[in-house]
This record gives sequence, C-alpha cells and structure tokens, in this order.
Amino acid sequence: MIATHNPGKLWEMRGLLEPYGVDAVAAGELGLKEPDETGASFQENARIKAEAAARAAGLPAFADDSGLAVDALGGAPGIHSARWAGPNRDFRAAMEKLNHELWERGAVTPQARAAHFISALCVAWPDGHVEEFEGRVDGTLVWPPRGDKGFGYDPMFLPAGRELTFGEMMSVEKHGLPPRGLGLSHRARAFLKLAEACLAGD
Repeated sequence: MIATHNPGKLWEMRGLLEPYGVDAVAAGELGLKEPDETGASFQENARIKAEAAARAAGLPAFADDSGLAVDALGGAPGIHSARWAGPNRDFRAAMEKLNHELWERGAVTPQARAAHFISALCVAWPDGHVEEFEGRVDGTLVWPPRGDKGFGYDPMFLPAGRELTFGEMMSVEKHGLPPRGLGLSHRARAFLKLAEACLAGD
C-alpha cells in the first residue's frame, strides 16, 4: 500500500514499484484519512504516514515524506514544503514566494540559490516492523520556472550537472531506475536503497 493522497507522488511511487512486480493500492483509494504530520523531520513524518496506513489497512505500507531545502533560507521550506503551497496546493504561488524570499536576501547567483531535495521513505508492516531510507539530490533554483512536467517545485529546480530542470525532464529521466533511467531524483535514490534492502530477489 502506498500511504499518500498526493497524485504526483502516487504516480511516481507506482512507477518505482512496477519493475519489481509489486501491485499497490493508495491510501486515498481506500478512503483512509491522512494522519497529522507532527514530526520534526522528513523521516519522522514518513514513519507516521506508513505506520498509520499499515495499521488501518493491515498491509505493508510504503510512505514518502519529501521536500525542498534552500541553503539561503536556513533549510526552508523543508518539512513545510507542501504547506507553502496552501490548502489548494498552488505551487506556482509557492515558487513565487520562494523566489521573493531569495531576492529579499540578495540571493541572485546560482551559488547563492543552492538547494536540495530530500526524500525519506518508510516501509511499515502491520506487525510493527519498520525500514527507513533517505535520498538526496543537490542543485540550484532558477527563475522563471521552466517546464510543466513533474509536480511541486520541480520547474525551478535544476539538478547539479544538468541542463534541464526537473520540470523539463521526462519521467524516465527524472526518476527512472537503471538500466532505463539514471535514478536521478531524490525519491529514486531513496527507493534504490529500499529496493536493495526489501525487494532484492523477490
């Protein structure tokens, strides 16, 4: 079970599981309520979601908590990345807010706009067993945003060493796993660790 109500995350996470023959249902499809994310870190919030879903559905549950951390903003928006988009998940407004905060601090060069995405993955079983993994990708923030693919802050995030933002990349470029893709995204990097620990040989 994928413990998310976010359609963008659900689509990516199903794509990551597909090569391993894992059929997954989403928390939203079962009508499960989203738990309050009261953790102080990505890892804590991923565990809250995974454990709540595993208990409610009686199935192994796979949860992600991820976000964007900007050096010049002291790591913000961090675990509040989705909240910056408001109740309507308006990430265009969130990106404008983020760019405004950077301009106010004089962060106009690529070096001053350094940022990274973090993904914390948690797999929880109904018996209480938990496995946790983390992935990270470094880059810089561009303005104006570029591309209409991906979701969230993808159109303004340029991964280090790349010419395309996450918003300009096809899905296989962003989070496709080897040999088809490079496992470039934070979520793919965390998932490769999860797959090695939990799915190898299945």
